[in-house]
Amino acid sequence: MNTLSRILDNKIVAIIRDANPKDVLKIAKALHEGGVEILEITMNSPKVLTVIEEVSDDLGDQVLVGAGTVLDPETARAAILAGAKFILSPTVDLNTIKMTKRYGAVSIPGAFSPTEILTAYENGGDIIKVFPATLGPSFIKDIRGPLPQIPLLPTGGVDLNNIQEFIKAGAVGCGIGSALVNTKHEVTDEYLVQLTEKARHFVSAVKSNN
Repeated sequence: MNTLSRILDNKIVAIIRDANPKDVLKIAKALHEGGVEILEITMNSPKVLTVIEEVSDDLGDQVLVGAGTVLDPETARAAILAGAKFILSPTVDLNTIKMTKRYGAVSIPGAFSPTEILTAYENGGDIIKVFPATLGPSFIKDIRGPLPQIPLLPTGGVDLNNIQEFIKAGAVGCGIGSALVNTKHEVTDEYLVQLTEKARHFVSAVKSNN
């Protein structure tokens, strides 16, 4: 299964932001144990290229590692060379999309308005991250009315209480940040057990819609 198909099949992108570098591999393993296989490590995290490489090398095909908060093509290239298989951005930067595609990675630019979403898709975005998703599932449904051909990944505001509604509204998946991985908490053994359990709940919520 290629990268794009695997993202669409799993539907959950776990966002790991600003974690202590020594904790990321443990977080990744805990998420994988709970059934979450798609991991976004944000580029504004410490020692991020080293972390992407470490997680990619250690877990191999067990998980798909991508880079998030990518703002320019140079950062996209560095992340891909470190092992990132997909690139997420909070905005539509056409040069970043182009660089991502040049290196054979999946491009997931962030957009909000219908114009931004269509522009990102027409310029090579494989999936469009609807960010922020705080307007809720109804916004996804409204966008899919005139633009049903565009795969949408709402991110920012998705949690266990609304993820099923986002999927029912037509989202191909969801990006989930602190509602799943809260890096402000100390990463203890207990934290990792709770993270695995939380991951299982998210996976179960998504699968119940299939």
